[in-house]
Amino acid sequence: MSLKVLVVDDQGIVRAGFAAVIDAEEDMTVVGEAADGAAAVRLAAELAPDVIVMDVRMPVLDGIAATRIITGREDAPRVLVLTTFDLDAYVFDALRAGASGFLLKDVHVAELLQGIRVVAGGESVLAPSATRRLIGHYASAPGAGTRAADGPGGLDSLTGSQRNVLALVASGLSNAEIAGELGITVGTVKSHVNALLRKLGLRDRVQATILAYDLGLARPNPPGATL
Repeated sequence: MSLKVLVVDDQGIVRAGFAAVIDAEEDMTVVGEAADGAAAVRLAAELAPDVIVMDVRMPVLDGIAATRIITGREDAPRVLVLTTFDLDAYVFDALRAGASGFLLKDVHVAELLQGIRVVAGGESVLAPSATRRLIGHYASAPGAGTRAADGPGGLDSLTGSQRNVLALVASGLSNAEIAGELGITVGTVKSHVNALLRKLGLRDRVQATILAYDLGLARPNPPGATL
């Protein structure tokens, strides 16, 4: 079955370009387009897309606010935020609003299409610059890694295997890469990921990554390390 995609951007020519590229793929269908966040919220409810490609800066309702509303609903679609502006506030706000990915609009077409498939599959995708900003934020934030790790929703609710998987998820590895790292099957990795998300009350891998840094389970790369 084709992935149903909703394209949201206030610039008509940009919106049309993204829609044409996406619709040309055999496994994707553009089910609608919106020029602002309010229209995106309405169409998300009407069309039930699998993935929304969402701009940030738009009139009426911006992409961050629209993402927060859309992902707060039951059976919410995945949201992949695309923006021209590589700003800290946009990265953090988009992820905390519920976006499953963050890419810049100058991304290569193949990376955009792969990003849509990745988030549709329940994983996350971040532009390298966004990843550096996210990790840098947790490296420099006062009190980073000091959040309590016990109690409901804390690390004590996870098995040892689930903790290991969470740490590797936070390092940016895919399910296949985690499977290779731990010597287990991809199916087992998926089971661990689903279980830890459920136990911790998280929506997806992006939230799991943020929590792993909050709890100190994941650490920023040392100086000079390659992301």
